[in-house]
Amino acid sequence: MSHPIRIATLSLNPAIDQTARIANFAAGRVNRVEREQSDAGGKGVNVASFLADAGIQVAATGLFGSANIEPFVELFARKGIDDRCVRLEGRTRVNVKITDPALDQVTDINFPGLSPTAADLVRLTETLDQLLAKIDWLVLSGSVPAGIPNAIYAELIDQLQARGKQVLLDASGAPFAEAVSHGPDIIKPNIDELAELVGRSLDGPDAVLDAARSLIDTGVRLVAVSMGPDGAIFVEGDAAVHAIPPSIQVKSTVGAGDAMVAGILTGTARGLDLADRARLGTAFSLGALGQVGPHLPPMSVIEELATRVEIKRLK
Repeated sequence: MSHPIRIATLSLNPAIDQTARIANFAAGRVNRVEREQSDAGGKGVNVASFLADAGIQVAATGLFGSANIEPFVELFARKGIDDRCVRLEGRTRVNVKITDPALDQVTDINFPGLSPTAADLVRLTETLDQLLAKIDWLVLSGSVPAGIPNAIYAELIDQLQARGKQVLLDASGAPFAEAVSHGPDIIKPNIDELAELVGRSLDGPDAVLDAARSLIDTGVRLVAVSMGPDGAIFVEGDAAVHAIPPSIQVKSTVGAGDAMVAGILTGTARGLDLADRARLGTAFSLGALGQVGPHLPPMSVIEELATRVEIKRLK
């Protein structure tokens, strides 16, 4: 008898997102904040929050500063997320997100995170070992803080797959580049991250498709490339689709890619085919675009959004 897939997310460099709404934001002058909101954040935390909203069993682990961990504890308790976070001395970084409804822009100001000690990493390894007995998937997402080598994701993929676990990777830069060649099951770069990885500009869906297929040839099972308002391209084996979203009102783009990750995994949990996983992943992303903070609207809204996503099969 099959069981629901069990998922954990790893956040090596989480953050508290301080969002300020400022119309016509401009540098070099005084800007008046119209509205502000503080949320537990970071890519892994966002993915866990979105999965919990979808009713998926999920645990969250990673490296969190104990001095300001309350927003994370509250989020996990409220959404029923299994809290496996390693507490470090110090404070989790606070990142600033400036949303400008007049110019339809988001400005990110991201700070460096805590630098873990060797003892912190030992505790994280012990926590992961305990989790591996209880999960099927581990989501590796986000940046790597100072003090942890860029090869960390690559090393974790080898260890996880040796124990029969599946991995979704959503990162950027050197940690992403080093890890992709180790064959994660799913990767979800955006178009800029994919262009950086393959070393060339990607002008249009055909170029994105060619680049994604080159990664399938290296052993990645599913490549999902988000392209902002142009939707996303999903490639699995010989199959490929372009998910084209409807136009919606955007409140914040923060976490939209993380919502797509959650949607892909939710579709995997449901046993959906590639086209329907693409449709659902895009709907999750659309749902997040209409929110501020790592939250989805009711699943009835997500399902309605999914019906409005156009799927174009690619050759």
